[in-house]
Amino acid sequence: MDDPKTQIMNQIRQEAAVNNARSLITKLNGHCFEKCIPSPGTSLSKREEGCLSACMEKYMATWNTVSRVYIAQIQKTAEQAGQMGGEALDGLGV
Repeated sequence: MDDPKTQIMNQIRQEAAVNNARSLITKLNGHCFEKCIPSPGTSLSKREEGCLSACMEKYMATWNTVSRVYIAQIQKTAEQAGQMGGEALDGLGV
């Protein structure tokens, strides 16, 4: 069984993931809706459906790419800080 510190860290990671997903959905809805639906009505046209689908796929692919690069950069920075014996973090007041 995990110690309390590990449990708290896992809970924080899960909450951060949920918040990131909410942010993605909110941004995706706003961006794609504005782009694809010029005048809202009671239903979507085939063109609007196709536009929304393509927009969401592109937005998600871009989000995933940016996330992977960002995570890789964080890991690289953490590894460099570890190799420097934490000296890199000293300048940050950590």
